[in-house]
Amino acid sequence: MGNGDTEVLGRILKRVSRTFYLSLTVLPKDLRRPIGLAYLFARAADTIADTRLISREKRLEYLELFRAEVRGNGASRIREVKEALTGPQKIPEERELLDRLEECFAMYHALDAPDRDRVRDLILTITRGMQMDLITFPAEEEGRLIALKTRDDLDQYTYFVAGCVGEFWTEITMAHRPSLKGWDIGEMKNRGIRFGKGLQMTNILRDVSRDLRLGRCYLPQEDLDALELAPTDLLEPQAIARVKPLLQDLLDATLSHYQEGWSYTMAIPRQEVRMRLACAWPLLIGLKTLALVAQSENLLDPAAAVKISRAEVNGILLRSLTLIGSNRALTRYYENLRQRIALG
Repeated sequence: MGNGDTEVLGRILKRVSRTFYLSLTVLPKDLRRPIGLAYLFARAADTIADTRLISREKRLEYLELFRAEVRGNGASRIREVKEALTGPQKIPEERELLDRLEECFAMYHALDAPDRDRVRDLILTITRGMQMDLITFPAEEEGRLIALKTRDDLDQYTYFVAGCVGEFWTEITMAHRPSLKGWDIGEMKNRGIRFGKGLQMTNILRDVSRDLRLGRCYLPQEDLDALELAPTDLLEPQAIARVKPLLQDLLDATLSHYQEGWSYTMAIPRQEVRMRLACAWPLLIGLKTLALVAQSENLLDPAAAVKISRAEVNGILLRSLTLIGSNRALTRYYENLRQRIALG
């Protein structure tokens, strides 16, 4: 990478991400540029979709312009998107990311064609999930609350915004790392999809109270109906007791996804230490987060944040570094963290 690439993929990534930056920096060098760019594009699109500084209709319009830029359709309008959003944007990290979009796209167009196509397909899929959010849920200022209708809707959403990352990760690592030539691409892509869905479900369970106050309920309406609950009931923290059966069910489903993610990680050859760490870290950190979700009696209280400490993250990193060469020892550590998760 040149100095400019290093600045964009290093300094900005570090500012807009915590966990992913760790995974990126430990990856083999030949994977950092396409995967780092893919992450920056996903974060930029997320900033467009989530900003409350412009209307939902304008967000959908600018998101479609962003998608057109990724597809390479017609004359570039990314400067228009950037200028429309950087003016009102007050968060320094997001403002800087938007301000550097043209540089990111220059790096994107300089990628080898196969990598560029993989990044394109990933971002077009992820942004479908963002469009789903904007179309399904009310604008934040409307004061309404809507739930996804079914488990299938939830499963589709988690595929759009995270499961597809597992597909992308599998395709691009197999293309760049000869040690993976023995993988069954279909089987590993399916495991990768489950891996991504598990991480997204962790975010959904962790952020349930915050999302509810944005008008978004990712707990399916069909499941709430079975418990005789309305989405608005969940705005009351004491509703935690009534919704726990559903939370337990979703937690179990999330852990099932994690198990596939762990099988994915253990399928990475032991000599690929960097790749193994990049996959193990989000799962191990996620298990710690799920333990907090499971143990929280205040999950519906927006004042009760669910977040593991920096010291705990560092402890996971150090412990995994000492175990990464042994499937048995690393899996023992994973299982130990997994067994701590149970709803009270």
